[in-house]
Amino acid sequence: MSLHFYIFNGASAEILFAKIAFSPIHGKRLLMPHPLRIGIIGLGGNARLRHLPGFRACNDVEITAVCNRRRESTNAAAKEFGIPRTFDRWEDLIADPDIDAVQIGTWPYLHCPVTLAALDAGKHVLTEARMAMNAAEAQQMLAASEEHPNLICQIVPSPLGFRAHRVVERLLAEGFLGELREAVVLAAGSHLADAETPLAWRQIAGLSGLNMLTLGIVHETLMRWTPDPVQVFAQTQAFTPERVDPASGLLRRVGTPDSVQVLTMLPNGARGMYHVSGVARFGPETQIHLYGSEGTLKYDMYPRDKLWGARRGESELREIHVPPEQALDWRVEAEFVGAIRKQETIEFTDFAAGMRYMEFTEAVARSSAANVPVELPLTANSEA
Repeated sequence: MSLHFYIFNGASAEILFAKIAFSPIHGKRLLMPHPLRIGIIGLGGNARLRHLPGFRACNDVEITAVCNRRRESTNAAAKEFGIPRTFDRWEDLIADPDIDAVQIGTWPYLHCPVTLAALDAGKHVLTEARMAMNAAEAQQMLAASEEHPNLICQIVPSPLGFRAHRVVERLLAEGFLGELREAVVLAAGSHLADAETPLAWRQIAGLSGLNMLTLGIVHETLMRWTPDPVQVFAQTQAFTPERVDPASGLLRRVGTPDSVQVLTMLPNGARGMYHVSGVARFGPETQIHLYGSEGTLKYDMYPRDKLWGARRGESELREIHVPPEQALDWRVEAEFVGAIRKQETIEFTDFAAGMRYMEFTEAVARSSAANVPVELPLTANSEA
């Protein structure tokens, strides 16, 4: 997927060693005694591709510290990207008073403890997706964010559907579909079709939790356009139950499925169907279809990123034009910085939305394990 960085720019001027930024939304001048100082915990692929370039394109933002799992990796990242300070333990980076915000790029098993510690230390948080290992951790994170309303909490969003999001929103608001009847979510490829493909971290339950394939990513995207489901009924399968762990060279049991099918019921009686797979040779890749009483929208999100639609009386689907001024682009880092400076609010993705998709993911896991429908939202006393 080709993503470009769109950067939100506010005017700034240096006066008496302080930075004055103008907020076009609030019409206020914000006194900032120093640049926004960000520490990265887990500088991996996404940080290299998106977060570092995105933050460094923002005015008055500095990447001041880094901490990876191993000292050698930490030092190499600091040298490669010119980051002045390194830490052997993420706890020490969190405790540093000269860091204002943290970007968490670790695997999900650390998202909750690092977030809770960061908020307790008075730091803003941008965490990689998926939000957490399970719904209970997500609830802890959401509750902690609500206890610190002065701190910005954001989850790196699903980039799927960004380009045409505003157009889809507008068409839905205008009644293009009529009454929503069915939602179909497809995310089926073949990256796990070969049994010889080595074990990846996403297939280790102790690192990824209940997150399965791209289920959470595509559901997060669908959440932007439809009501949350009230019931799920799911089945899953790991067609290759063991794979070679590249770290040890030994066979290791796979901890997450490579094929997921989900049926959902929405509040208005509409139905949903999900086909998420890593073993579908020549599969449809990533699409969302919305079928209504008056029309249909089909968003072929990856790899083509094209929106199609038709209404009653038309003979076939037509591509729907996305005006350049309505096309969204990747600006997550700028949104995080802008929210900290009170220039905007978080749209993609806040902790409340993350909690909702984590509940959905856990409901799918519970349903497939017990072979029964599971109601949503999950309740505190529901069976694990």
